[in-house]
Amino acid sequence: MRALRLAAAVLLLLPASHAAQGQPEDLLENAGPTYTVRAGDRFSTIAQRMGVTVDALAAANRMTPPYILHVGQMLKRPSADTAPRRFTPPPTPARAPAKAPTKRETGAPRLVWPTSGAVTAKFGAPVKGLPNNGIDLAAFAGMTVHAAAAGKVVFAGTEPERFGQLILIDHGGSWVTAYAYLGQVKVKEGQTVKARQVIARIGKSGEAKRPGLHFELRKGTAPRNPALYLPIRL
Repeated sequence: MRALRLAAAVLLLLPASHAAQGQPEDLLENAGPTYTVRAGDRFSTIAQRMGVTVDALAAANRMTPPYILHVGQMLKRPSADTAPRRFTPPPTPARAPAKAPTKRETGAPRLVWPTSGAVTAKFGAPVKGLPNNGIDLAAFAGMTVHAAAAGKVVFAGTEPERFGQLILIDHGGSWVTAYAYLGQVKVKEGQTVKARQVIARIGKSGEAKRPGLHFELRKGTAPRNPALYLPIRL
């Protein structure tokens, strides 16, 4: 019964246009070496249809959570030799993200703090043996979460792999902010939001063991240090 409810929730996350088109549910046994991302695709769904794990598909394409996709993006299909269904990556020493810029980049959005909580985990700090791709903020359940900059909501829903209730906002120029571990989502996909607009409430979902917010800034699929783009707190 629990599995049926989970399957139903995944189906509800798919856009109505895809349901109407009869999106094939069988594995992509005859697919070529690459797959072109289409509107409404989810990373976990693509991996499932390919018959591989999310970790294997991510490793083959050098992607990190929350696996932001763009329409037209080409994903490499893992080979059978390099992507077993039970893929377990070897432990790696914690280190800062490779080649992460140390200065604010031209054209980046000007951010405001998404919530007032204190930083509990900095960018690049080891989390479960891997570098943090964003920052974590302490907060109380029910506190409001604000859009860090104006933009368009490209995802608002449940990401079952790690982040629970998740919102992604596209700010143009390939810049995207992510808000994870939410308790309640207040916006919908396709909605335009203003900077400082309330988009969610703090809660505890996904991997979170206590209320708080995981916040990321990305240029395309590459994480950036949000501290370089947020105003200094006194």
